Amino acid sequence: MTTAAAPRPRRAALLRAAVLPAALAASLVLVPLPAAYAAGPAAAVPPAPTEAGPLRIHDIQGTTRTSPQAGKPVTGVPGTVTGVRAYGSAKGFWMQDPNPDADPATSEGIFVYTGAAPTVRVGDSVLVSGKVTEYYPNYGGGSQSVTELTGPAVTVLSSGNPLPAPVVVDTRNIPGTYTPPAGPDGTIDQVRLNPEKYALDFYESLEGMLVQVRDARVVQATDKYNELWVAADRQDQRSKRGGVLYESYREPNVGRLMVQQQAPASQQPFPVANVGDELTGATTGPLDYNQFGGYTLVAGSVGALRDNHLQREVTAQATDRELTVATYNVENLAATNPDAKFAALAQGVVTNLRSPDIVALEEIQDDNGSKNDGTVGASRTIARFVDAVKAAGGPAYEWRSIDPQDGKDGGEPGGNIRQVFLFNPQRVSFTDIPGGTATTAVAVTGTGAATALTASPGRIEPTDEAWTDSRKPLVGQFTFRGRTVFVIANHFNSKGGDQGIDSRFQAPTRSSEVQRIKQATVEQAFVGKLLAADQEARIVAVGDYNDYQFSPALAALTKGGVLRDLVNELPETEQYSYVYQGNSQVLDHILVSPELGYAKYDVVHINAEFAQQASDHDPQVVRLKP
Repeated sequence: MTTAAAPRPRRAALLRAAVLPAALAASLVLVPLPAAYAAGPAAAVPPAPTEAGPLRIHDIQGTTRTSPQAGKPVTGVPGTVTGVRAYGSAKGFWMQDPNPDADPATSEGIFVYTGAAPTVRVGDSVLVSGKVTEYYPNYGGGSQSVTELTGPAVTVLSSGNPLPAPVVVDTRNIPGTYTPPAGPDGTIDQVRLNPEKYALDFYESLEGMLVQVRDARVVQATDKYNELWVAADRQDQRSKRGGVLYESYREPNVGRLMVQQQAPASQQPFPVANVGDELTGATTGPLDYNQFGGYTLVAGSVGALRDNHLQREVTAQATDRELTVATYNVENLAATNPDAKFAALAQGVVTNLRSPDIVALEEIQDDNGSKNDGTVGASRTIARFVDAVKAAGGPAYEWRSIDPQDGKDGGEPGGNIRQVFLFNPQRVSFTDIPGGTATTAVAVTGTGAATALTASPGRIEPTDEAWTDSRKPLVGQFTFRGRTVFVIANHFNSKGGDQGIDSRFQAPTRSSEVQRIKQATVEQAFVGKLLAADQEARIVAVGDYNDYQFSPALAALTKGGVLRDLVNELPETEQYSYVYQGNSQVLDHILVSPELGYAKYDVVHINAEFAQQASDHDPQVVRLKP
């Protein structure tokens, strides 16, 4: 999953406005406040207000992320209804004071959580009494809070009133620095907002207010939850195909905004957009915050979709003397999946990757998928994939893999994901060396041209703590035109548990990184053993490393020059294989040993930028001359 924040749980961009699966709903808690804001027993609904009370919305919002009135009852707060959410688990409405104060740090908008479909309409002038609550969508995960009024009593004074003018969010007012430094408690909760200097402060100062983006470029495609991401700011580094690149921890992209809509898609179709498309004209609505996307424009009106006609890429044709090696995360592929998924993935291998000689697949599940009954074999899953490739006009691939121990490799419970080698026996041969098991560590034997594995396929240090609840690297020994080539298929541990870049904790903790550094260190040592036995060893390490080209994990993997990361040799605007929270980023890699100086590498963009995906990852391929 990240990452710019963590890219896991896998693409579960569910919001409180959607129907939540139990596992996610359990992580969303209303009012999990720090002790300073702990509220007492739930109060009865107050009487309907008849006159304006002493506090306005900007008094409730205050000049920091948490309200000075948190946990307290308020009466007769005036405002104009600017948006209504009448479906899902977060029913309520937004209201805004049409008479703002002069402090740019104080928001004039707020969400009123009703729990049932609101009876108010946009344009109603209302008075609201209720309790001020700080809602943390994921308190333990570091999310910021949303200041809300809960348990409300609402009086409608009049209807059809004009709405406050929306704040147009664009390059002119989004600061170039993403987040402020934390306060003494390690969070930005109590740091006074500086909306002219920090992008997160700018968005927070508009929480609950009407905002607008105009002619906004789509930087993450529409997902199955009817959400997309746009670039509100043109200063972020643009990718070759219209996204925005995540290039370092130090400079997160400041202009990304998630877009939802207030009406359910059954009543108002949501645009189905790919990266590089544009929402022309105005997209307008209140600014919300959620754990899956941070600051989110919940649109009452969505701009018209302009199709940029993004095309799926096809890699260059290899010559007969070039060995082609690819990696493809096929996103929890199981024998129980529909034919359409197998066909789409196979078409990508045959047409877009041009049937590579060797393909390392990640996330091949056992034969009954997520059913957790002890099944670990995946022969049916792999056979269906191989058959789909042949049906698409590709070669009759053979395959090698090692079944994991049940429940020991992480991923979806019961799925037992693993890496699998496919290879075209008309082009390459696999050197079968018995002895590889789920728990047996492969070693290196021989020297020079006689260097070999003790098991092929084998697993690298599978009992080392680095691989706890994570996939173990699968290594195989191949021969191409008389030359030995060692290929390592990887799927490092996910970013699950990391704090997001929009976290209230700054700098956010990347807790999952610790394990990936250990994994990279173990693999780098194994590669070192191969090179110590034969300094001219031809080694290709591929897969979903779940980390960036600039990360400490990749630095550990390439330490000492044993491997070079080919993504760094692409033009900067093409360095990405995955899109998360509007950031085009690198998670998948192909690395080669020094002997493989000739390496023509390509990330083949066929999934991550599109609303219709066979997988959430783009595959990669390299052309080599061993």
